[in-house]
Amino acid sequence: MDFKLVIEKLLTSFNEQGVHYALIGGMALGAWGVPRGTVDIDFLVNRDDMEKVDAIMQKLGYECKYKTENVSQYLSPLNIFGEVDFLHAFRSPSLSMLQRAVDGGIFNGSITIKVLKVEDLIGFKVQAMANDESRKPVDLADIESLMSEHKSRIDWSVVEEYFVLFGLDELFNELRGKYGND
Repeated sequence: MDFKLVIEKLLTSFNEQGVHYALIGGMALGAWGVPRGTVDIDFLVNRDDMEKVDAIMQKLGYECKYKTENVSQYLSPLNIFGEVDFLHAFRSPSLSMLQRAVDGGIFNGSITIKVLKVEDLIGFKVQAMANDESRKPVDLADIESLMSEHKSRIDWSVVEEYFVLFGLDELFNELRGKYGND
């Protein structure tokens, strides 16, 4: 998959169409200085913009392989374009995450893209870990990498809310003790 080519095409179309998005997943980690391999591109998108997104993806030759109320997965028959996943923001917390998204640099700063704040990216990782135990090793490693890299700038109260929401208070306390700057 040519990640840079796909991102450039998507950003051009998203900006032309006024799509409200933020980069999440493995590529978002890279935007925050925590590089990790990934096989796809993941976005959080306002659900109200999903008709626009679907038209953009179809125009680029993608097929929607999976769609629910919460997520859409697109796959190109051309390996160079690969897979792009969209989480649909329609509940208050995810819509707030989109509003808080900031500009970040990817591909050594050559592309500026909206990316979730570190705290919200951790929140998604906490949710994924809580919902699927098999994801815990990768998601916990991502969380720890983000905390280690940004420990002095993290709003720990926001991060704590995500852990408490998913019943992971003890894990939060352990990680705060390890990475917190108190």
